[in-house]
Amino acid sequence: MAELSCCSPDAQATCCEPSDKEACCGTSAASGGCGCSAGQSDDIRETVRERYAAAARSVAGHAASAVALTDADEAGRFGATLYATADAEGAPEAAVSASLGCGVPTAVADLHPGETVLDLGSGAGADVLISAKRVAPGGRAIGLDMTDEMLALARANAAEAGVENVEFLHGYLEAVPLPDASVDVVISNCVINLAADKRVVLAEIARVLRPGGRFAVSDVIADEDMDDATRADMQQWTGCIAGALTEAEFRSALADAGLVDVEIRPTHRVHAHAGSATIRARKAPVRETA
Repeated sequence: MAELSCCSPDAQATCCEPSDKEACCGTSAASGGCGCSAGQSDDIRETVRERYAAAARSVAGHAASAVALTDADEAGRFGATLYATADAEGAPEAAVSASLGCGVPTAVADLHPGETVLDLGSGAGADVLISAKRVAPGGRAIGLDMTDEMLALARANAAEAGVENVEFLHGYLEAVPLPDASVDVVISNCVINLAADKRVVLAEIARVLRPGGRFAVSDVIADEDMDDATRADMQQWTGCIAGALTEAEFRSALADAGLVDVEIRPTHRVHAHAGSATIRARKAPVRETA
């Protein structure tokens, strides 16, 4: 009964400090289900899902353009304009043009033939298809997305490209439907900051990575002085800004997940209070015992 009372609305409103959350009915064991994030995560997920579903429907319906997630899209800070021709090799134009990301994670993932790659929040499939070409022969690329409309779009783009070493799965960043230590590389393009509890997501990434496996994503990093009004704006959250971690928070969360050799490199500004960056790290290899 203690867990039920802990996760009540009243408890969620008062159990928000990390030190309190840890003691609040075993937050870690509950994967972040208690504390203040419990009252927000479902609402955030549904808002994000519907926004990206609308973007997929727009593309599938051959609208003039996909749904713009932030005003920055119009300035070329998000989406297909970030891909050079060489960066997009392997993906059809339809997949690249539907990109809503803030970078090109495949440009820094250092992919090799034979590797297994997981793309979190794979959208229309551009980064999955680019990865599939680079890990062939012998490798495969897996896309994970929670939006049925995006998954349908990605599978259609894969069929158009004639790529067979790909798989698209329905699921959530907080509960990746793959076994432990099953992938060599995890990539993502401006998606991790959409999750309500990034630490759970990063723990899942560490779980599915093989020892020595790599983490290479493009994401938005919040400035230390991001204002409360921006963080409270759900429109900006679905546009990859309000939910962003600061660099210090991202480094701390990666370290807590067991990822090492962290490198965060800014690429371009996307907002008055945030910039895009490439974030790389790796899962520590298993130490050999004497």
